[in-house]
Amino acid sequence: MATFPIRIGTPDGLLFEGEAERVVCRSITGDLAILAGHCNFCTALGMGEAHIVLEDGTKREAACIGGMLSVMHGSCSLLATTWEWKEDIDAERAARAKERASEKLAKGGLSDQEYKLAQAKLQRALVRLSVKE
Repeated sequence: MATFPIRIGTPDGLLFEGEAERVVCRSITGDLAILAGHCNFCTALGMGEAHIVLEDGTKREAACIGGMLSVMHGSCSLLATTWEWKEDIDAERAARAKERASEKLAKGGLSDQEYKLAQAKLQRALVRLSVKE
């Protein structure tokens, strides 16, 4: 299969640079896949599972929490707010975060901002746990 250059980074630095056959992630409007030859494109990323398929067919899975993805002249750049490779996710920590957020939401009495923050923390924990499975 044809490949294309991709760079994946976060504000902390470059996480991956190389060739890929496919990148799949969640944008703010739904899931998308980028293949070689994709038209120029730019979108905001949502929160969800992501993966890349390398030129040797290896699939690397990750949790992606927001950011931007662009394709320009056949090259893909993905700048994520948070990008955690499956092997780097601490499942116990994510489970504790899920429990804390769930308890806070169940307790109630939250302001709109506190509710949205607890919901976001719960969603991040669920994405991490889903990728880790």
